[in-house]
Amino acid sequence: MIMRIASFGFRSLPPSKGSAGADKFALEFLPRLAERGHKVTGYNRLYPGQAKGVDNYKGVNVVYFKTIPKSGIDSVIHSAKVTWHIITKNSADIVHVQGNNALFAFILKLFRKKVILSIDGTEFEREKWSWFMRKLVLANAYLAVWSCKYIAIDNIFTKELFEKKFRKKFDFISFGSEIKGVKSTDILEKLGLQKEEYFLFVGRFIPDKGLQYLIPAFEKLNTNKKLVLVGGSPNPSEFEVNLKNTSDPRILFAGFIYGDDTVTLMQNAYAYIQPSDIEGLSPVILSVMGLGTPLICSNIKENLYLVKDDALTFEKSNIEALHGVLQRSLSDREGHLELAAKAKQRILKDYSWETITDQYVELFKKSITK
Repeated sequence: MIMRIASFGFRSLPPSKGSAGADKFALEFLPRLAERGHKVTGYNRLYPGQAKGVDNYKGVNVVYFKTIPKSGIDSVIHSAKVTWHIITKNSADIVHVQGNNALFAFILKLFRKKVILSIDGTEFEREKWSWFMRKLVLANAYLAVWSCKYIAIDNIFTKELFEKKFRKKFDFISFGSEIKGVKSTDILEKLGLQKEEYFLFVGRFIPDKGLQYLIPAFEKLNTNKKLVLVGGSPNPSEFEVNLKNTSDPRILFAGFIYGDDTVTLMQNAYAYIQPSDIEGLSPVILSVMGLGTPLICSNIKENLYLVKDDALTFEKSNIEALHGVLQRSLSDREGHLELAAKAKQRILKDYSWETITDQYVELFKKSITK
């Protein structure tokens, strides 16, 4: 069964400045759909000053719509334009939507489109939202459950929470771990880094990612190794500015880095650190473990579900505890490498992007036939 599939809710395919987990999902998932012969359209956001990229990425037709650089509003404007395009151009039989887009899923349903929502966490718990926005996001969750027959959740705990709260069954489909076509680049040379001489973090610079614990914990560490922080927030906040006020010369803010450069940094890091207070099922953790890189992460239940006993963990939000596991990693390198090797073997077996794509294809087919 060849399907016409449209997908939105991410920023850019391939990833660009400001991209995050949803973009990683699109990067791995949409080309695999195209490889299976499906007609796939992905919708990119285009911000002021940005130029259009490719019109076709690994078999995926890429369509661009302009939006504004205002957190929250940018996605609403873009999703509205995409929804109108899908309806008026009849560009898809199946619409795959990521994130807080229940309103547009509902509108698409009114026009007889089959809509599959992917949810990666309890967005209404995230500190980045104001009280009003958290209530709005919660209302969005109610609308999503009411309007969409099929919702895929990539976090087993979020799935349990939603099933208890809404008294409805949901599909669990995780993120994948393996990285396709990995090749080393010259990014270490560009940043003045050496293999296994730096700790690494990649992600958005927002409170729930935990950099406010990582930086002071590292500052107290007696080591010549560096701490490389890749990414930022798409609309720099006071929080991000304060993070960059550190005077420690070992801490490098590397900016936005993507693709094989990011993989190269992950492969060659001494250890990867994920100090989050809130996560879904983290695609970065899955990628890091799939590469065999030693991992340090907070002990939130979502992280523990993934890492089991195959990483060094610390009490979330606790600077002293994080400092302690950083020191442990330095003092017991062989032990940390053994954990990483176990993690790689397990993760590559249990979290394959090919299997995940197969699961979504079956869900798409079920939505058409039932």
